[in-house]
Amino acid sequence: MFELNTLFILFELTPRLRRLNIRTAHLVPRTMPKSAKNTARKSASGEVVIPDKIYFRIGEVGRLCGLPCYVLRFWETEFPQLKPSKGSTGQRMYRRLDVENALRIKKLLYEEGFTIAGARQQLRAETKRKQTPLPFAAPATNMSQLKQVRQGLKDVLGLLSSKAKP
Repeated sequence: MFELNTLFILFELTPRLRRLNIRTAHLVPRTMPKSAKNTARKSASGEVVIPDKIYFRIGEVGRLCGLPCYVLRFWETEFPQLKPSKGSTGQRMYRRLDVENALRIKKLLYEEGFTIAGARQQLRAETKRKQTPLPFAAPATNMSQLKQVRQGLKDVLGLLSSKAKP
């Protein structure tokens, strides 16, 4: 880490170095503020532990994911699964599902090597697989069963209509 004197000297030399066409951006380390470090807790297995909250601000999600906020804003335009709501002040408010989706997108893009279009398709396929069928019974294909059900419904309707007329 550079000390203050080193940064001051670098600041003073920057105009001269630019005239010589020497770039200085690589000389100054870009780090997260100390308060932002280590807020993303990881479990023993290496997974990020998401705090038990209802809403997260974009800065908190950025720290949890280890990403700058502008990346999350860009992903909102690219991935329909990532749709944070906006509060009354216009601040993006991520729910737990949004944070999990952001972590999944990061894993697909950075660890598994997907392109943005490929990650979008993968997420779409995963959500289709996760959808459970409706809890209705399998449709009766036998006509005699359908006739029995219809007759039973007519009987119930007859009972209800006869009780309604005293």
